[in-house]
Amino acid sequence: MKYIDPHIHMISRTTDDYQRMAQAGCVAVTEPAFWAGFDRSSAKGFFDYFRHLTEQEPRRAADYGIQHFCWICINAKESEDVGLSREVIQLIPEFLDKPNVLGVGEIGLNKNSRNELAIFEEQVAVAAEYGQLILVHTPHLEDKLKGTRLIMDAVERNGKIDPGRVLIDHVEEHTIKLVLDRGFWAGMTLYPETKCTPQRAADIIETYGSERIWINSAGDWGPSDPLAVPKCQIEMKRRGHADATISKISFDNPMTFLGQCAKFRIDG
Repeated sequence: MKYIDPHIHMISRTTDDYQRMAQAGCVAVTEPAFWAGFDRSSAKGFFDYFRHLTEQEPRRAADYGIQHFCWICINAKESEDVGLSREVIQLIPEFLDKPNVLGVGEIGLNKNSRNELAIFEEQVAVAAEYGQLILVHTPHLEDKLKGTRLIMDAVERNGKIDPGRVLIDHVEEHTIKLVLDRGFWAGMTLYPETKCTPQRAADIIETYGSERIWINSAGDWGPSDPLAVPKCQIEMKRRGHADATISKISFDNPMTFLGQCAKFRIDG
């Protein structure tokens, strides 16, 4: 069954992963800007990273018939340095017109600090000014519920953002209802050990339904699985879910949300 992985950091993956994903049915990925495995020391490092996302990675994906899209931002993990963050924010508009850039992301919170929240709000303002979609990172473990509320409150304070154009990622059992009830989209990140396993994701879908929900693998620097999405498809098939439901969370819903950006089109 074909699928889209709408949140995966392919810069951290080998080319073999593209091949395996294509064989499993992946037709497109979207790659949010995130941490490089270490803190970058200057805005020039981010500039080169953004060039990689917009120039190099699409070519690597195309070799395996996968379309590559991306998002631009300074991530929550590095936004504690306000001076550096503001230098990076000044670079964002230059990249928003690139043909594979879908919006601003993944912005959000890491430790729910004041500096992180300030930089999050400034990047929300950029998205509002340029009419961009937003992809949001929520904190881990005990900080997730508080951070998710802070994030939604900040987006609503901006007053210019339709929550239907904001995907709040890494939701879990204790945050998904809050996100959906306030009109945002929800992403479930499937990890082997942390965040949400394919089995837990299937449980959540059985509890909350399939509207405004997608699944993704993230596939970043830690223990992760670039085939997590098709593994969740298999888990749902094993439980007797209809193909239409499985397709909805792994292909149709990403198409609907991402399709709000005119640049997101799947060939064929």
